[in-house]
Amino acid sequence: MQTHRWLRTPDGTAPRISYGADYNPEQWPRDVWDEDVRLMREAGVDVVSVGIFSWAKLQPAEDVWDFAWLDEVIDLLHANGIGVDLATATASPPPWLTIKHPEVLPVTHHGHILSPGARQHWRPTSPVFRDYALRLVETMADRYRDHPAIVAWHVNNELGCHNAWDYSDDAARAFRVWLEARYGTIDRLNHAWGTAFWSQQYGAFHEILPPREVDSHPNPTQQLDFKRFSSDALKEYFVAEREILRRITPDIPVTTNFMVMGETQHADYADWAHELDFVSNDHYRHPGAQSYDELAFSAALVSGIAHRRPWFLMEHSTSAVNWQPVNRPKRDGELVRDSLTHVAHGADAVCYFQWRQSAAGAEKFHSAMVPHAGADSRVFRSVVELGGLLRRLDAVAGSHAVQAPVAILFDWDAWWGSELDSHPTDLLRYRQEALDWFTALHDAGVRVDVVPADVPLDGYRMVVAPVLYAVPAALAESLTAYVEAGGHLVATYFSGVVNEDDRAWLGGYPGAFRDLLGVRVEEFRPLYEGEAIALDSGVDATLWSEPVDVVDPAVEVIARYAGSDLDGGAAVTRRAVGEGSASYVSTRLGAEGLGSIVPTLLAGAGVVSELPEAIRGAASLTLRGAGDETFAFVINRTDDELPLDDVEGVALIGGGTLAPRGVAVFSR
Repeated sequence: MQTHRWLRTPDGTAPRISYGADYNPEQWPRDVWDEDVRLMREAGVDVVSVGIFSWAKLQPAEDVWDFAWLDEVIDLLHANGIGVDLATATASPPPWLTIKHPEVLPVTHHGHILSPGARQHWRPTSPVFRDYALRLVETMADRYRDHPAIVAWHVNNELGCHNAWDYSDDAARAFRVWLEARYGTIDRLNHAWGTAFWSQQYGAFHEILPPREVDSHPNPTQQLDFKRFSSDALKEYFVAEREILRRITPDIPVTTNFMVMGETQHADYADWAHELDFVSNDHYRHPGAQSYDELAFSAALVSGIAHRRPWFLMEHSTSAVNWQPVNRPKRDGELVRDSLTHVAHGADAVCYFQWRQSAAGAEKFHSAMVPHAGADSRVFRSVVELGGLLRRLDAVAGSHAVQAPVAILFDWDAWWGSELDSHPTDLLRYRQEALDWFTALHDAGVRVDVVPADVPLDGYRMVVAPVLYAVPAALAESLTAYVEAGGHLVATYFSGVVNEDDRAWLGGYPGAFRDLLGVRVEEFRPLYEGEAIALDSGVDATLWSEPVDVVDPAVEVIARYAGSDLDGGAAVTRRAVGEGSASYVSTRLGAEGLGSIVPTLLAGAGVVSELPEAIRGAASLTLRGAGDETFAFVINRTDDELPLDDVEGVALIGGGTLAPRGVAVFSR
């Protein structure tokens, strides 16, 4: 891992949970800036991200530069004790650049060239774009290298949010270079891709194209490799900016904002994290029954990506967003609860998009810290309230997330691979299965981490590996070793099916885990949309089922199928391995259905809830620790008031009772 470096602060400054937003003063006349910093001080803001979409203003023509306004803004913020997370402004090129060089524009898999007019209209592999962008980065780094206001560099913005999948000729050339580095020889690639099928065999790397539009199913390993390549291409671009910043300003830490949320899957952030001085993330809630749990799941995953070290919540919303089909404001308490949930999982900075709600443009209906209604508003009063609460949590700053007893393993190769086309079903959603386990475990009152595959599993009593479709031999060996050392592994349907090249593990499913689990499946039996199959535990399963053969007499059947042609067949199994165990769940139960088997799995692993019985499931518990002190975040997942009488510790926030959607924090 890259050495962890945090926001620069003046010598002698006590650690704190930083607070702020994206700040876009270029959208406002000069007389508004003074009111902005006055309100920032009232709210307790100490850091803002500046310059994210300012390229056209900083460089209005190829040989014309205008930094006077930015100089003034940075000086004003510094004079008011507000640090600047300075963006490199490369997120969206100005109109003059795309007019002069339309070859920087991305190309869809249909072959359509995307037009400018929105944002991120550039190819990650374009050498022309890179020349212009890196010139801007170098100019900014030279200009602000010694400015004391700069607490961090913010590379680009949400890399790949709109331009991750580029199928241009630039991308094709870069893809071939990437493939040659990965495989070494064309023979090795042909074997990995299975090109003997459909007469796809290549004679040289220069014959290969990205998986552009075809009239049938593209080669699946080609698709998987293109996803890996696209993630690496964006990461390589980040590194190019970072290297300039490190050369010119070695004392200023460098980050970029991830998007660990929902179905955003274009970048392997667990891999990217090794290149950042500290991890940053943007998160926005989506409506639905698991809306809050998805937020907590994402925060836990960011903590896992950061290896439980402090990270930066770069963007979230004070209230409604503007880009969903229907955009509703947050309810009372949710602004504070959402923010403190991220803090509970390791965020040492809490920031929003954006400081002042835009009066024009595509995001003018997106909420902000200062809404259209101004400072005399419910939102701004909540913003000020949160600023005060964060000051009461400054003792938490710098502490690390405390390892939970249970982990959910999350892997981008499995995510990408399990949702490829020409599979047993198109209905499978990898992240949803992981989220369902997270919800079910929280319903049981158990603390849960979400960790990528490169995190050591030592110390976890139980590890859930949902839909771990693509399993290299080394990963299968490490999970087997985890079980043999006394750990308790839970694997699910469509796991262990292929290796890293998307080639099937032969001999029957679940392939790489067949011997460890003591079961064998000859054929998958996916369910139609709307179809369900009953289990003898009284719950209905959907999406997937399997005729499971128990091949080891030591395997215990926890639940069986009831009805259909699988009647009486094993649905959920557990095999003891020394002091550990390996369990298999052959169908999708959903968050509620998993509640019928999770208690049995937890009991077998010796995991018990650390919460008082009266609030288990209704509240979640997350711990951060530093030295001998532990901070317990108790968060209300419900709309009901909860008792806190039996919660251990000295209350830093809350106590007595926990308000609906409330948060209490205790020092132990």
